[in-house]
Amino acid sequence: MKVLFMCTANSCRSILSEAMFNHLAPPGFEAVSSGSFPKGRVLPRSLSTLQDAGIATAGLYSKGNEAFEGAPPDIVITVCDKVAGEACPVYFGPAVKAHWGLADPSEVVADEAGIDQAFRATLAQIERRCRTFFELPFESLSVPGLRLELERISTL
Repeated sequence: MKVLFMCTANSCRSILSEAMFNHLAPPGFEAVSSGSFPKGRVLPRSLSTLQDAGIATAGLYSKGNEAFEGAPPDIVITVCDKVAGEACPVYFGPAVKAHWGLADPSEVVADEAGIDQAFRATLAQIERRCRTFFELPFESLSVPGLRLELERISTL
């Protein structure tokens, strides 16, 4: 099963989600991320947060739709923060779609320790959601059932 995590810049939240998902993924699951307006670089703090958590960062880069060309996703999860008024990217393919909004830790105004804490908290929230995702009974879930479960996970 292929999961696409989408946000606007593909430099922070979707990158953290891609890396955490792949770190935890059992065989047969894979994530990729993309942005509607990719920044062209991953934020250094995104990479250092992942490295500090023992998660591989090799191969992570800010990308657009080329990330899934030739291999369309089964599930698309947007991670932009609608509450903050961000425009979420839209995926028009046949994939199951969900929204797991995340506040952007790169927008936190604080000292270095506070910014580090914001990144760690975002990664912890992504980890909770991914772990819950992997516990789903995929073999017995209908598409509407999967949508409901993805919606439930978005509240974690």
